[in-house]
Amino acid sequence: MDHPRLAVENPATGRPITTVPDDGPADVDKAVRAAVGAWPAWRVSDRHAALMSCAVVVEEAAPVLAPVLTEEQGKPLREAKAEFAEAAARFRYFAGARAGPHLDGNGPVAAITPWSFPVRLAAAELAPSFAAGDTVVLTPSPHTPLTTLHLGRMLAEVLPPGVLTVLTGRDPLGERLAAAPGLRRPAPEPGGNDPAIVLPGTDPALIAESLFWSAFTNCGQLCTAVERVYAVGSAYEGVVEALAALAAKVVVGDGRTPGTQIGPVNNRPRHARVTGLTEEARSDGARIVTGGPLDGPGYFFAPAIVADAYDRMRVVAEAQFGPVLPVVRCSTVDEALGLANATTPGSRASVWGKDEEHAMEVAARLEYGTVWVNEHQAS
Repeated sequence: MDHPRLAVENPATGRPITTVPDDGPADVDKAVRAAVGAWPAWRVSDRHAALMSCAVVVEEAAPVLAPVLTEEQGKPLREAKAEFAEAAARFRYFAGARAGPHLDGNGPVAAITPWSFPVRLAAAELAPSFAAGDTVVLTPSPHTPLTTLHLGRMLAEVLPPGVLTVLTGRDPLGERLAAAPGLRRPAPEPGGNDPAIVLPGTDPALIAESLFWSAFTNCGQLCTAVERVYAVGSAYEGVVEALAALAAKVVVGDGRTPGTQIGPVNNRPRHARVTGLTEEARSDGARIVTGGPLDGPGYFFAPAIVADAYDRMRVVAEAQFGPVLPVVRCSTVDEALGLANATTPGSRASVWGKDEEHAMEVAARLEYGTVWVNEHQAS
């Protein structure tokens, strides 16, 4: 009987590229047995050379696989290449790490990675796991399995058998993997609905570009994106105008086309959600200053700046994970802080202002794990 196959779609065209294996329970069981069997020898081996070999594999694969990543994920080619560079750096960093209380594995690992950054986030799971002596069964999102599958096969050639297995397929593959006996339980990656507060007296021209790309990098499809802006007092009109001006001139297109700055939304359900949130905001009284779904094939959506938004709108209260940015007018800094802190405590936030000392004071009152001043997403 032929193995079932899963179609992989190009979000720039909405058409299939190719197919990958649609793995099922028997494939999960086989991969888990291999990971469990390989673990005893792997955990006591010297893994430095293996991790350095992984870094070389990632670098050498980049010219061939970066275009594949762009085709299945949608992001511009330069951003796809950056994923490979970051992944190689991750392997090199952990090649220098040594097991200890901070890095000591205790069993085979199940890793389930999303479609936003398939290569970067796979390396973020694989490199520390390998360094700690863990074996890994990795399953990428069914929306972006192709690059991970190819890269996984290349990495497996420089690793002992069973140390890495990549499974591809549609849901509930990840659920089956998470429940498989013999593997450590996956820890969910923290998401968030990151707020940015813009203080009165802030010059929009000085912050607009950084704030814009903090929201719209990777078509807004990243967990560290600014998802909502609270502009206080006199800052409001200028911020809306400056963000809208940038959104109106940004180049949206196929990530394989030179000059493209923002590619398509990755998949049909996400495109439908972003479109629905924007239209619902319009119905609730918000003003779509610029942006929205574009005609033609593919899941293109021009960056939308949503003015006159308020906190009860879903486009503000829920993370859009897409190219939409609502701007909420606040009368006072205390109001902005109250609104930003009213949601479930999140991971990240930022404060933007001319007076850095005052901005730091405001930042200290935000109930988030990481708070930046006059930047967002900096590592």
